[in-house]
Amino acid sequence: MPPLTGRRPRRPARAARGGSWRRAEFAALDFETTGLDRERDAIVSFGVVPVHAGRVVVGDSVHQLVVPAVPSSPESMRVHGILPQDLAEARPLAEASQILSRALAGRFLLTWFASVEIGFLARVYGRRRAWVRRTVDVRQMVIRLEGMDQDVRQTLSSAAEHYGVPVDNPHEALDDAMVTAQVFLVVADRLERRGLGSVRDLLTLTRA
Repeated sequence: MPPLTGRRPRRPARAARGGSWRRAEFAALDFETTGLDRERDAIVSFGVVPVHAGRVVVGDSVHQLVVPAVPSSPESMRVHGILPQDLAEARPLAEASQILSRALAGRFLLTWFASVEIGFLARVYGRRRAWVRRTVDVRQMVIRLEGMDQDVRQTLSSAAEHYGVPVDNPHEALDDAMVTAQVFLVVADRLERRGLGSVRDLLTLTRA
């Protein structure tokens, strides 16, 4: 299926992969969607939280509602709480994708469950493989740090509680992105002490 837009965000510098994660530019990303069928469903909101020099940059965070091409399922609305009347001032995807592109430009991505965000990014911009190569799955970092089985049910909220990260509005895109960024900082610091301190190390965990 062809991408919905052609405005792909600029990729991060290749040389940054071999350096410390503390010197790299990241953006924690969370989508709320009308469902999880990436061929049919659509993005209804996104949150982006930058991480620069090992710190969350709250002031540069982005939260955007998006006019979806299909209505949210009742189950999805129960999860993310975005009702049709809440989208009165939402932007169409063509405009929202430009905002998202600017927020992600030159940054590696941090996601909680990478396959979901990668699937919708590829739906919007194309080139799924390119997104895989720049995405760090924070859930996989937690699994590696804690020695968990791959099939363990691990939610963002449970990880946040474990590491003492506050959660204000679960399943709200900006808050989930913020929590993902904060959990990343805690877990990346601990993995670094085990010799996994480069961006490449963290990207490899995701692909594994």
